[in-house]
Amino acid sequence: MNDTQKMLQAILNGQGAIKQELISKIDKVEEKLGGRIDGLEGKIDGLDGKIDGVEKRLTGRLDKIGRQFAYLEDDAPTREEFDSLEERVDKIERKATPTL
Repeated sequence: MNDTQKMLQAILNGQGAIKQELISKIDKVEEKLGGRIDGLEGKIDGLDGKIDGVEKRLTGRLDKIGRQFAYLEDDAPTREEFDSLEERVDKIERKATPTL
């Protein structure tokens, strides 16, 4: 082998060594991140469950308030009923009290 081939072979060997070193470091980083990612996925799933629970409770509360409001609105007299209420009370008072 001449000097040029030896130099090229040394460069190739150096590049191969650098590649192997980078691959091993990347694998170590992947292992570390893999554990962290799994932990984060678990935490995210837990948060999703909590958010779903809060959403169900709030939806239930809003439904209950809506029903109460609807019943209250149904029980409230209309404007016409309220206006004629005084006349009805007068009629009942006249019937209930004897005329002197």
